[in-house]
Amino acid sequence: MIAVEQVKDVPAYIRQMYTDNNFMTQFGVHIGEIKCGSAEVSIDVDPAKHFNHRDICHGGVMLALADSVLGVTGASVGAVVATLNFSMNFIKGVHEPTTLTVRSHIKHSGHSTMVIEAEMTDSKKNLIGTILTTMFVVDRFKEIPAKW
Repeated sequence: MIAVEQVKDVPAYIRQMYTDNNFMTQFGVHIGEIKCGSAEVSIDVDPAKHFNHRDICHGGVMLALADSVLGVTGASVGAVVATLNFSMNFIKGVHEPTTLTVRSHIKHSGHSTMVIEAEMTDSKKNLIGTILTTMFVVDRFKEIPAKW
């Protein structure tokens, strides 16, 4: 078996991996803090792009942002993940330009599945939504340690 060299700066490595992610780049997702088993992503809400006909941020924008944090969170422990189940409770609507931030953490990390919880807040720290997901572990990033 060939030994794979472990990454020293995991957050920088993950950020570099995501520079080639067309969706996150086009959508304007910013990757914030990454720790082992948790991650943070954000987007600046632009009413011209993200609001629906009722002048509030479209739920799909919030769902897409929430889904974006999941791969980063999985990668933080060396897991390549795909969403199996996704549930979001919308707590408060977004009626003005703001920065939406999603902070996630792993609740369970098994051999083939992972459960990730997250919260979405606006720039005033108002709770916008709660997220609970089950992820399928598709593969492993052998260069990213499971604990760091």
